Amino acid sequence: MTEATQRTSDSGVSIWLDDLSRTRIESGSLQDLIANKNVVGVTTNPSIFQKALSQVGPYDAQLKELGKVDVETAIRELTTTDVRNATDIFREIAEKTDFVDGRVSIEVDPRLAHDTANTEKQAEELWAKVDRPNVMIKIPATLEGLPAITATLAKGISVNVTLIFSLERYEQVIDAFIEGIAQADANGHDLKHIGSVASFFVSRVDSAVDKLLEANGSDEAKALEGKAAVANARLAYELFEKKFAADPRWAALEAKGAKKQRPLWASTGTKNAAYSDCKYVDELVAEHVVNTMPEKTLNALADHGNGAASVKGTYEESHAVMNKLAELGINIKDVTDKLEADGVAAFIKSWDSVIADVQSGIDRVNA
Repeated sequence: MTEATQRTSDSGVSIWLDDLSRTRIESGSLQDLIANKNVVGVTTNPSIFQKALSQVGPYDAQLKELGKVDVETAIRELTTTDVRNATDIFREIAEKTDFVDGRVSIEVDPRLAHDTANTEKQAEELWAKVDRPNVMIKIPATLEGLPAITATLAKGISVNVTLIFSLERYEQVIDAFIEGIAQADANGHDLKHIGSVASFFVSRVDSAVDKLLEANGSDEAKALEGKAAVANARLAYELFEKKFAADPRWAALEAKGAKKQRPLWASTGTKNAAYSDCKYVDELVAEHVVNTMPEKTLNALADHGNGAASVKGTYEESHAVMNKLAELGINIKDVTDKLEADGVAAFIKSWDSVIADVQSGIDRVNA
């Protein structure tokens, strides 16, 4: 293991890779990252699958085997095969960590982001299709997604809640999680291996807020550039600590083996070249969190990351950053609402590309 990735792990951060493809699995690349860079889980999303499935070659053998199936069936088979194979690679880690880590996430169709009933239905289908205890089903934290999160957990299915940008929505996600675990308990499920993470997106907040600060142009605005995203995430961690400590239901559920829904820092690749390429890792190191990062960010961390604890003791400073943004007329809720809508739209666009690419593959191998 590299010193920086080991130090980050020792500080309480689970390092997950934000990428998956058949090539990565079959080449041994994934196993190498597990062995040498402390990777203990994987997340996928429609954009990641779009990148993987656009490659000509790696999926042809399975497409030939499937024959002239409809494209939706083909996508389901290709993606769940990759995720199933990845969960098998991580199974030993899952068992060693009592299923805290060793998780691989697969997302429901992003076109269902505002459809509660069908999100719940597809989450159950994906869980059954992958058929591995260390898979997590990703459900977006839209208003319509919240009841689907609760209903899915109530069935004993592990959930990765994605596309969280605001503290307000994150609080609703924690409530949906606790209610889901309470229902799972009432339904007779063993709580010990029901896992959940809350994917709180980071760098996109800076991308959006920095534009507003640049437009303002004042010295006060300039001084706040690159600070909103980390402050927002650190306050999410403060909320995580407070909510689980204060909810009277949680202590009873934890006594039955339930595990807290951990914050997961997503969108941690640095988009502004003026900032450190480890910024959204090194500045968000705390116990009981996950950081899912693209390989470029993972390599930067391994090469020159810090890995020391960096969240505790920053809450007052983080609240001050958010207050200063408000004083400059930046409404963070407007920013995060737009980021959520844009995030859903971007995943739908990627999914449309997946459909086109896989259809092209079906046509090619059956020509």
